[in-house]
Amino acid sequence: MLWRWLATLALSLPEIMAEKSSSPAEFAVFDRDLDAAWTERYLQSPRLAVDTEAMGLIHGRDRLCLVQIADAEDRVACVRIGLGQTEAPNLKRLFEAPTVEKVFHFARFDVAALAAGLGIEVNPVFCTKVGSRLGRTYTPRHGLKDLVMELVGVELDKGAQSSDWGRVDELTDAQLAYAANDVRYLLPARERLEQMLRREGRWDLAQRCFQCVPVVAELDRLRFHQIFEH
Repeated sequence: MLWRWLATLALSLPEIMAEKSSSPAEFAVFDRDLDAAWTERYLQSPRLAVDTEAMGLIHGRDRLCLVQIADAEDRVACVRIGLGQTEAPNLKRLFEAPTVEKVFHFARFDVAALAAGLGIEVNPVFCTKVGSRLGRTYTPRHGLKDLVMELVGVELDKGAQSSDWGRVDELTDAQLAYAANDVRYLLPARERLEQMLRREGRWDLAQRCFQCVPVVAELDRLRFHQIFEH
């Protein structure tokens, strides 16, 4: 069953989101996978913002519940992952497409979650948290809320961060608004980080770090910790 909410019709996102601007240009919720039309639309984008929600932080124990995607045109899709679901062909095609950069915040978690939950090997990757640590060396605050506030000028509401995402058929408007906001501002933040990294001569280093994310994510899934320590 496919549920779609255009922002102007079904969700009163401006009243829910901490950010006071308009709702997404388009907002849709899908069950189990993207449909063909949205998949083709997203495949035309050079980069996409992606986030996931899970029941917890331990891969293999805590299942993947929601996948959020946004493009530069502010078209946001949320895909609700069913209990026991192990594949999503359109998401796999999109996230493994070599021509589309996938932008995450703390990519190692999301890349591992998508691999563990749906067998998706995400690549190529841009991680705004890694980029922030390499570029914003003047601050120890590299969380998404602080990053977006500084680089995009938007204050995110993280009130729904710790909530029951497993009730995918009953997600509240507040949860969906939170999920949408977590991807809506990643692309502009990514652009600002690239400018900063190029200016500081760290862009090539950042790209090499991003190439390592799938390996680090696999180590996380296999429960290997501190393998580079003495």
